Amino acid sequence: MLSHLSINNYVLIEKLEISFSEGLSIITGETGAGKSILLGALSLVLGQRADMQVLYDKTKKCFIEAAFKIKGYDLNSFFERNELDYDDNTVLRREVGANGKTRAFINDTPVTLELIRELGNMLIDIHSQHKTLTLQDSHFQLSYVDGYAQHDNLLNDFYKEFIIRNQLKLKLYSLEETEKKSLSDKDYFQFQFDELDSAKLLNNEQTELESELAILNHAEEIQQYFSNASASLTEGEQNIYSGISEIFSLLNKASALYPAATELAKRMESCKIEIKDIADEIELLSLKINHDPSRQQEISERLDVIYRLQQKHRVNTVDELLVIMNDYSEKLLSITSLTSQIEKIKKEIEASENILKTVSEKISKNRKKSIVQIEKGVTSVLQKLGMPNAEFEIECFELPDYNAFGQDKVTFLFNANKGGEKKEVSKVASGGELSRLMLAIKSLISQKKLLPTIIFDEIDQGVSGEIADKVGSIMKNMSDTMQVITITHLPQIASKGDSHFLVYKESDKKSAFTKIKLLEKNERISEIAKMLSGDELTKAAVENAKVLLKTKN
Repeated sequence: MLSHLSINNYVLIEKLEISFSEGLSIITGETGAGKSILLGALSLVLGQRADMQVLYDKTKKCFIEAAFKIKGYDLNSFFERNELDYDDNTVLRREVGANGKTRAFINDTPVTLELIRELGNMLIDIHSQHKTLTLQDSHFQLSYVDGYAQHDNLLNDFYKEFIIRNQLKLKLYSLEETEKKSLSDKDYFQFQFDELDSAKLLNNEQTELESELAILNHAEEIQQYFSNASASLTEGEQNIYSGISEIFSLLNKASALYPAATELAKRMESCKIEIKDIADEIELLSLKINHDPSRQQEISERLDVIYRLQQKHRVNTVDELLVIMNDYSEKLLSITSLTSQIEKIKKEIEASENILKTVSEKISKNRKKSIVQIEKGVTSVLQKLGMPNAEFEIECFELPDYNAFGQDKVTFLFNANKGGEKKEVSKVASGGELSRLMLAIKSLISQKKLLPTIIFDEIDQGVSGEIADKVGSIMKNMSDTMQVITITHLPQIASKGDSHFLVYKESDKKSAFTKIKLLEKNERISEIAKMLSGDELTKAAVENAKVLLKTKN
């Protein structure tokens, strides 16, 4: 419940402190006294956007604090989820600087506007006359039924799974689009891979083949060179080997007579041996050179395949061709993998939708059960509010697909007159009827203890006399289970309050100030008497006020 409201430098309020109690609190005051300013300040601290127009003194900052007693409303998870310090006595604070910048705090911790608004929505419901229009909103209607059903755990479970299902469907769409494109390329990839794969390419093959082909292409020339070299070394009358042998023999003989020649003889002997080895190697290499036209043709054809593939793929080596072939192989494997991924995602979507179906059926069952109770309860309250022939019905039907709230749509149907046809609320209800219908609906919520506080801002316009007394009684009954604050101009309702505040203006030579005070018993009698008779108090009005206060329940 709202326990304290502190307002500083806001519109016509220089400084104001209000403490609220449990039960039904009444706020009255003349038109223009500033009752709407109080609500504006409270709305600001609950997350409404602000600008510099709210500043009473443009050179100073505005700050508003609202203290709430929140024990017993299961709000611990909100504080844990948002890493805030929980306190049974929680303070929301809003500041508007002279430069127009704003700051928001929850228990002295800076927070975003969205976060303070989220908490504010769980703490208090400000219901003004124009807000009855939300009764016509389909989202409000569904939210109301869900609030009455009190199955937030199911709604949360459903929403989490709904997000998972949607993410899976997006992933499936992406994979299927990729698969469509890939399948159109698959034949091309397969052809390119098969062509490269059938070539049976090997590392270093090209270099070896080119070297072998060069030898085969010049086999006769090579053999001729070897033959001529061999002849020069060991054949013919003037061959090199014979000449060196002769020189060795001469130096050997000389060394017997002249020892200094011995070393030259040994060196010449080495030359003789080396020449013989070279001649033998030439003979061996010559035997290896074989002019083989068929092998020559085979290698040429093989190299033609390699050169053609290199030219086609604009590369220069077999290694690069192998890289390209592996790339095509990976693309083909990827396409195959896409198919299996798609099948896997489809199974996950099916499993997710089975969960959604199970949870949504439980939600629908709860809604339909609650709808019966709501229809009965609202109709009963409407009869008390002077609408004996009113009919209220909630139509619930299944949507073709899930949305974030399940698979149901609800529509509020209403008929105020006997024999009339029930139609959508927006099509048949007048302003006064909407106000009473909304009050009836809100009164049911109070039985569920879903909100700590509700504020009614002159939703009693258009009613008077006995109906006004009934409206007051309903608000009084609501205050048994929640804090109710009502701004009213009707004495019948004002008399029902457990506490009564008066909003008024004071003026000096420069400006006017909005103030508020808690009325004592005699002040309250006078205020209600004024509401009955006007500024000029009459004895009858005073007596009537006393009677109203005695019979406030």
